[in-house]
Amino acid sequence: MVVTGSPVWGQTATASEISFNAEDRLPFGNFQNSQFNLPSSSSNSFEPETPIFKAQTLQTGRWQPFRQLLEQLLAGEGRTAELEQAIRLILPQLEQMLDDEESDLDPEVEQELKRLRSLVEQILESAEGTLNPNLREQLATVRQSIVQIQTNNNDLKLDPEIIENSPVLQRWLQEIPDVLADIHNDPAFKTRVRLGYSQYPSTNEKGGFNVGVEDILIGRTGLTASINYDRVFEGDRQTFGADLQYYLFPLGSYANVAPVIGYRNITTDGYWTDGPSVGVRAIFPLSRTGAADITLSQLFVSPGSRDEVGITTFSVGYAVTPNLRLAADIQKQNSIGEKDSRVGLVLEWMP
Repeated sequence: MVVTGSPVWGQTATASEISFNAEDRLPFGNFQNSQFNLPSSSSNSFEPETPIFKAQTLQTGRWQPFRQLLEQLLAGEGRTAELEQAIRLILPQLEQMLDDEESDLDPEVEQELKRLRSLVEQILESAEGTLNPNLREQLATVRQSIVQIQTNNNDLKLDPEIIENSPVLQRWLQEIPDVLADIHNDPAFKTRVRLGYSQYPSTNEKGGFNVGVEDILIGRTGLTASINYDRVFEGDRQTFGADLQYYLFPLGSYANVAPVIGYRNITTDGYWTDGPSVGVRAIFPLSRTGAADITLSQLFVSPGSRDEVGITTFSVGYAVTPNLRLAADIQKQNSIGEKDSRVGLVLEWMP
C-alpha cells in the first residue's frame, strides 16, 4: 500500500491519497477481505465490502495458490486413480488461464471443478475415519476452495454456507432450469410397490391377498408398466395381469388418461379365461409428490369372444409417510354368466 501526500499528524488521508499495489493482495484463502469500498471524497473511515465477489474480481494471481494446492495433492499419497485423473485434467487449464492472464472461469474449467468437487466429496464421505489426517485436511481444503470459487462465480450476495446447504440454489447457479418443462415432464405420480389384504364378497366373503407394482416409469416417455396378482387364501379364485400404459398428456399433469394393453388370466368358481386385455385408465394425482391420487380403469379381457370379461377398478391412495401410502381398491368383474367383486386394503411403498 502506498500513501501519497502524507497527511499531517491527526488528519485522515483521503481516498485519492491511497492506492494498493499488486503485492498487497492476500493469499487465495483470505481474499474475501482484500477489497474495500473507498469513498470518492474525504472520509474519516471506510467500510469493508460484502465478502462475496464475482469471479471477475479474481485476479490471475489468486489461481496460483489453488494450482499449488492441487499439485501438492497430486504429489502426496492415498489419492485414487479417478481423483488423480481429474486433477491432471484441470491443471493444464489452470496453467492456460494463468498464461493468458484470464480471471473469468472458463466453462471447461467450471465443469472440471464440479467433477473434482464431486470426487473429493465422495472420498471424504466414503472413507471417513480411514483417511490419513494430512490427506483429509488437503481434500477438505480443496473442497472448500472449489466451493469458494463456485460461489464467487454467481451474482448473488449470499453467504457461501447458504449456497452450500441449498441444492436448489446450487442447481440454479449452475444452470437456470426450465421450470415449465419440469412441471410438464416430471411425473406427478410415483411407482408404487403394493401388498395388501383382499376380500371377495361374491365368493362367500372369502379373504385373500393382493400384490403388485403400479406405474413402473420407462424413461420420461409417458410409458409405464404394471403387474399385479391376487387370490383367495383357500380356493381357486385368482387373477394375474400385466399391462402397459401410455399416458397421453405430460406426466406432470394433474389429470391424465392412458390407453392400456396387456394380458390377464382369471380363474373363479364359475369360469376360467385368459388372453389379451385392452382398455383405458385415468389417474388424478392430487399431489405432485405421490402423496395422494385417484385411479379409475376399465379393461376388457379377450374382447369380442364368448369368454370376454370386463374389469372395472377404482383405487384411492394417501401417503402416511414420504415413502408409504395406504390405498383402497374396489373391483368389479363382469362376464357373460357371472359377476364377481373384490375389495382390497393395500400398503404401498414408493421407492
